[in-house]
This record gives sequence, C-alpha cells and structure tokens, in this order.
Amino acid sequence: MSERPHAPACERNREPILAVLRRHFADRRRVLEIGSGTGQHAVCFGAALPHLEWQTSDRPEQHDGIRAWMAEAALPNVLPPLTLDVAVDSDWPAHGYDAAFSANTLHILSWPEVVACFAGLGRVLTNQACVVIYGSFNVDGQFTSESNAEFDRWLKARDARMGIRDLAAVAALARAIGLRLIDDVPMPANNRCLVWQRQP
Repeated sequence: MSERPHAPACERNREPILAVLRRHFADRRRVLEIGSGTGQHAVCFGAALPHLEWQTSDRPEQHDGIRAWMAEAALPNVLPPLTLDVAVDSDWPAHGYDAAFSANTLHILSWPEVVACFAGLGRVLTNQACVVIYGSFNVDGQFTSESNAEFDRWLKARDARMGIRDLAAVAALARAIGLRLIDDVPMPANNRCLVWQRQP
C-alpha cells in the first residue's frame, strides 16, 4: 500500500472548515471535491458527514495518496478519485452534484485554470447547489495580512502563474454561473470560507 502523504495545513484547518460544512452541507447529498490533494480532507469530512457521497478528484499523480488515506479510513461514502484537470473539458464528470468543495486550490491554479474551474462547475452543478471554497483571498487588490503577502511571493517564486486571487474577480466568475454569495466565514491564519448557492 502507498504511504499516506501528509499536509500539516489539513490538520490545522479541518475543524474550522468542518464547522462551515456542517451548516451548509446539512441538506446536501452529492459533493464533488476539486483538488483532493493528500485525501486528508475527504476522509475527515466523509467520516463526520456520513449522509454525503463525497467524490474525490485530482490529477493522476495525487491518486495514490488519496487512495492510501481512503484505504485506512474505509468509508463507504468517500469515492475513489476521478481524474480532473480543470482545464480539460472532457475530464469533468457528469451533471448531478448538489455541492462542491475545494480547499487551497485557486492560488495554485493559473488564472485561466480558475476561469475554467468555474466554467466546469457551471456544467456539473444542479440548481440550488452549494459551493464552499477555502483559501486566502485579496480584497480590493490588497493583501489582508503580511503573511498572505509573503505566501503570494513564495507562490510566484515557484510559478509566476500562481498567486492569491482577488475576491471580487472570483465572485464575478461565480455570478456568471448563477452562484450567489451567501456566507463569508473568517478562518484561522488569514484564510476564509466562501459559500455560494446556485439560483434556480
């Protein structure tokens, strides 16, 4: 069996995120997680929210780690990872998800990939679907903390296409697919959970 990858940030942020999901996913049934990463969030949230069918997804190089966490947890409601490159239209699964979740992905994706991600969500979400996205965001083009500014510099040193996204720009993409912001929850370490609901 593959060794389980471990992201310390997942351990730190899972309880605050879970508190948001308990409120907003209470009446949901099928969740698409975009960018499941190590798989830690999937097994934590799948165990805590057993009424949800939690569909993991990521690029193929992440799949072994996700499967390792799934094997340890043995949760019937957490499904094996789909291959999903958000910029590849044919990777997106069929329509029918009444929820979507993603953590710490938008600053890793290039901006054209962020645009493609929301376009893909627009195709797979049902009416009145709920979307929760966790991460760092700028407000009015400004960093909200020095630590976020440092994080952005670190990201751009890795890849110039990466970077913390502006809340208004992301919100515009959400509005374009019929999503209305219904909650904006401050999180530890200058992060936030943005919660949208699709309008019928």
